[in-house]
Amino acid sequence: MKKFLRIYGITFAGSLLFSLAFSAFFETNQVGMAGMTGLGQVINVFLPQISVGVIVFVLNVPIFLVGWKLLGFHLLASSLFSMFVTSAAMDAFTRLGNFSPMDPMLASLCGGALMGLGLGMVFSQGATTGGTDIIGRLLKLKFPWLPLGKLVLVPDLAALVLVAVAFGRLEAALYGAVAMFVSSQVTDTVLYGLDSSKVAYIISDKWQEITRTLMDRQGRGVTILQGEGGYTGDEKRVLLVAFKQREIVDIKRQVHELDQGAFLIVCDARDVLGEGFGKYRQDEI
Repeated sequence: MKKFLRIYGITFAGSLLFSLAFSAFFETNQVGMAGMTGLGQVINVFLPQISVGVIVFVLNVPIFLVGWKLLGFHLLASSLFSMFVTSAAMDAFTRLGNFSPMDPMLASLCGGALMGLGLGMVFSQGATTGGTDIIGRLLKLKFPWLPLGKLVLVPDLAALVLVAVAFGRLEAALYGAVAMFVSSQVTDTVLYGLDSSKVAYIISDKWQEITRTLMDRQGRGVTILQGEGGYTGDEKRVLLVAFKQREIVDIKRQVHELDQGAFLIVCDARDVLGEGFGKYRQDEI
């Protein structure tokens, strides 16, 4: 029961933040929005008597029907809840809120950050706000190695083009693109964290000392790979170690202290699962 309340509580809060971003920053300042909300803005231009929240709800129905079979009950149930909250909150904030216009660029930056925070909270619970978020989840099934925040950019860009045409102002879509970029960065930060993981490859004749030092001082496991010098043909040991971004300075220093001639390659690692890192979740996004 506690897990259920936590999931839907965070989903509810994230949906409210998403709706607040739309009403306070996007709609008030005529900044185009991507995704289904952007399409809702486009239709609202031609049918102003229908609110954006209602339009977004109607547009989401066929997408939910498609996603039901492909994504499973939990995702669709939590996403349906988020969609209800988002659509209702959009209209409520628009009617009750007294938001003042501001510089469009500032609105894009603040609105994008707030929207990304809300989306990250919703995504972290295995849900979506519907629309292009579900399309992003469907794309994730096809391209599982790409971050969800980047995948959502694909259908969102298409929606921004329509926003520019409907509004008759290229600036509205360009500001929306800025907000979309900020939102995707914040979304990925919420989901994957600021302290990204790294992988280092170390080639050194003093590989035994380096291995012991990394294991004892850093508390990191080291995998020893067999290698061979392409020019000399000499047998080499290649050390493979995964660590957090904050550890990179210590590791570089320790390797340099033991062997100034060591060959060190550091690479980014999107996800590292296992002891000392993250854990696998079936609804991983």
